[in-house]
Amino acid sequence: MNKDDLDQLAINTIRTLSIDAVQQAKSGHPGTPTALAPLVYRVMRFDPMDPIWPDRDRFVLSNGHASMLLWSVLHLTGTPECRL
Repeated sequence: MNKDDLDQLAINTIRTLSIDAVQQAKSGHPGTPTALAPLVYRVMRFDPMDPIWPDRDRFVLSNGHASMLLWSVLHLTGTPECRL
């Protein structure tokens, strides 16, 4: 598997987890996570093991019904459990 195939697999995994979570919750919208998965995977710079890294990119998602994108990425990157 080459790098492009691996990148596409990662993006499709984010999409699949997001869509599945929306369906299981019977709430949310799958369109935004599906569309933004490449942005989060290919463009965003962050280290899930160092959440206060000063040079990390910040992503503000103002529409809560698309939050499954963030939860999927946090899950896949192994981000430690966070409490709200």
